[in-house]
Amino acid sequence: MELWYTEEHTPAVRFSIKLKRQVLSRQSPFQLIDIFDSDEFGRFFTLDGLMMLTEKDEFIYHDMIVHVPMATNPGIRRVLVIGGGDGGTVRELTRYDKVERVDMVDIDEMVVQVCREHLQFTSRCLGDPRVTLYYEDGLKFIRRYENTYDLIIVDSTDPFGPGEGLFTKEFYGNCFRALSEDGILVNQHENPYYDSYAIAMQRAHIRIKEFFPICRVYQAHIPTYPSGHWLFGFASKKFDPLRDLDATAWNGLGIETGYYNTDLHSAAFMLPNYVKKALERS
Repeated sequence: MELWYTEEHTPAVRFSIKLKRQVLSRQSPFQLIDIFDSDEFGRFFTLDGLMMLTEKDEFIYHDMIVHVPMATNPGIRRVLVIGGGDGGTVRELTRYDKVERVDMVDIDEMVVQVCREHLQFTSRCLGDPRVTLYYEDGLKFIRRYENTYDLIIVDSTDPFGPGEGLFTKEFYGNCFRALSEDGILVNQHENPYYDSYAIAMQRAHIRIKEFFPICRVYQAHIPTYPSGHWLFGFASKKFDPLRDLDATAWNGLGIETGYYNTDLHSAAFMLPNYVKKALERS
């Protein structure tokens, strides 16, 4: 008998992966956690039946959510990651010797525990001495800080369930306050192709623009995410990711990546017309 994982991207579109086995299924106080093994994508991880990452393509997401801001401001020292319980974002951040502090806040401790046990390819750096883990609501956590972080990365789930509060006006305002005077905010910005996701993307964009003088959107191709076309938001008090990219400094670090490079950095901000129009309406 064949086993398949199937995710509904829209009421009329489904995405399926043939399974080798189900590794784990566990209900936390917040969400259903599942881990599967497959031939095509290796081990992969879902929350409430929605894909979070796969062993084969997670490097794309984590490269783009981390290295774009880090190449824009090589002086980043203090970083807050909200969400990101799989550890992939922290893994990439700890590759930078100049990063002194990484605080990671995830509401669901069970997610982190499961990922540390079963997804070592992303979680292996969560024990780095520069990393502090907090298990609480990111919306509440951020309220306590002012002028603290050089970079905030919102590595959240979609804007419903446990991740819903991380797409609100209050949250983005608190992020602005928690950032240093030249701080950068990067968030996963949903996909622009399917209507329900595009609406969430537009809402997030308009709320972020209310606080930050510099707001841009960039893109990546992530095969296992809905439509494969995924966006990230870049917002800053000072740094522009196109004007201030320091390609020489970043390339001089010698960080090997599977997806990101400094040529792609600039190109990722060159958006298709249908995305531009959707952002203009927001």
